[in-house]
Formats: sequence, C-alpha cells, structure tokens
Amino acid sequence: MNLKEIEYIVKIAEECNVTRAAEKLYLTPSALNQQLLHLEREIGTQLFHRSRNGWTPTEAGKIYLDTAREMLRMKKEAYHRLQDIVNSQKGTLSIGFPPERGTSMFTSVYPLFHRQYPDIVINVVEANVRRQQQLISRGEIDVGFVTLRDSQRTNDDYIPICTEELVLALPSDHPACKKAVSGSISPYPELSVNEVRYEPFALMYKESTVYECIDAIFRQAGFFPNVLFETARACTIMDMVAAKLCCGIIPNSDALPHIDGVSLFSLPDHPSWDIMAVVRKGSYLTRPAKQFISLASEYWRGHCRISQPHL
Repeated sequence: MNLKEIEYIVKIAEECNVTRAAEKLYLTPSALNQQLLHLEREIGTQLFHRSRNGWTPTEAGKIYLDTAREMLRMKKEAYHRLQDIVNSQKGTLSIGFPPERGTSMFTSVYPLFHRQYPDIVINVVEANVRRQQQLISRGEIDVGFVTLRDSQRTNDDYIPICTEELVLALPSDHPACKKAVSGSISPYPELSVNEVRYEPFALMYKESTVYECIDAIFRQAGFFPNVLFETARACTIMDMVAAKLCCGIIPNSDALPHIDGVSLFSLPDHPSWDIMAVVRKGSYLTRPAKQFISLASEYWRGHCRISQPHL
C-alpha cells in the first residue's frame, strides 16, 4: 500500500464523492478517479459502490479502509514520537470538543497554549461526544474533550478532569421555589424534581449524552415530564426558563453566568456527570498535548462547582 494512495482512498470514503474529495486533496476529479481505478485493477475488485446519492464502500472497500486508517494512524503516531524527540515546539495537534460546551474553553485556553507553543498548529474539530469517540477510536483526532457518565465510555483512554452537577432551573417566581431547603454539599438549595412534575420542561436533545443522565433522573422520580421542546443548546433552555415557559435540568457550568429570573436548585441525590479528556487507547501523548489537557483541566475545574473527578 502506498501511503499517498491510502490518503486518497480514505478521503473519497470521508466525502462519499470523488469530486469533493479531489477538491480537498487539490487534485482534479479525473486524476483522483484514475488513481482509484488503478488501485481497483491492481486489487481485482471495486472498492466503492458508485451512485448519485453518494459513494459507499464495498465489502472489499471496508477491509481496505480499516487497514488504511490504521496505517495512517501509525504514521501519525510515529511522527508525534519523533517530534517529541527532535523538537516538541513544532508540529500539529488536533483537538475535539462539543460546539456548545467547548468553544468557551478553547477560546480561553488557546492564547495560553499559543504563548508556550507558538509553532504548534491546532486543528479544531467541533463534534458531539459520540462523534468525537468515533474519531478518537480511528485516530483522526489526538485529544477530545467530552462530558459523560461511566456507562457511556468507549474502550479508549479517559483522563478525568472534574465532576459536574446537574441542576434544576425554575422561573424565580415559581411557587415550588419556596419549598427548597438548604443544601449540605452544594451552594444551591435543594428541591425535589417531584415538586414540578406537572410542569412543562425543555430538555437537551435525545442524541446528547446528557439526555441519558436526565432521563435517569426522571426514571428514578417515577415520572417523565411534558416536554415542551428539545434543543442542543443549554442557553436556550435557560432563556426559556427565564421567560417563564418551562423548567429545565442542565449542567451547572451551562447555568453560569446567572440569568435574571432563573433560580437554580440541587436535586437531593446530586446527579452528576464527568468532564474528561479522551485519547485513543494506548496512544502516545506529546508534551504539547499533555499541556493542552492541563490548561483545559484548569479551565473546567474553575467552572464546575464539584471539582473532584470520579476515578
């Protein structure tokens, strides 16, 4: 297998289209197509099903791509190790994070990182947790930042950063607010979700990792609320609560800074999830990667009320 040829085939699979892949590779579509046809003749079978709706790998193509991605990952890993030996001040680092929660972290951390490693090029990948897990497993990003529970981990290596409480958000003038009691381990007063069981809720969308945590809260309480709508943005939930349209359950850091008209409460069981860095199982972490994780950890610990990770 030729590594350049491998990169071409992997890009076709990623784009599901030879024309788009050629654009990304700065080749003409005909040149890229000739490369593919040459390889298929050499192997003796087609690697892709061609259709107007997109190109998909054949069974042979899937086998080729699995091996190709592993070879590209090994090349990347070798370069990382060599860069650390020769000069850790230069190179590239691909960082993944969820757009909703990770953007503020990245914009806070990057200037600090850039001062220490001005010649390291950061490739940013904004993706939800499950997509990041896929990319990490394939070696396509170096470090991902995710929020999840233990049961949602994949087989890769997770580095605990901090544990974050999920809090109940109510309109400040809601009658249930008066039923809250002083909390023992949280800065917020405590209130049972059963006090608002008949109220409409805005929730994070079902495909998010936090939805599973919220679903478990309602299952334990013995009911599931009337859902006004689902969203990918916690700030939208906060705005709707402030408008007195619904209640919400959100991660604590998403509830800050405080919004007028919204009161926050701890739930009696203090449900939480973990903020973690994730890297491919057994992968080599360069010094710049370790430093980025360290800076991101400082950021997250400053934004979470519960700071000790579940190891």
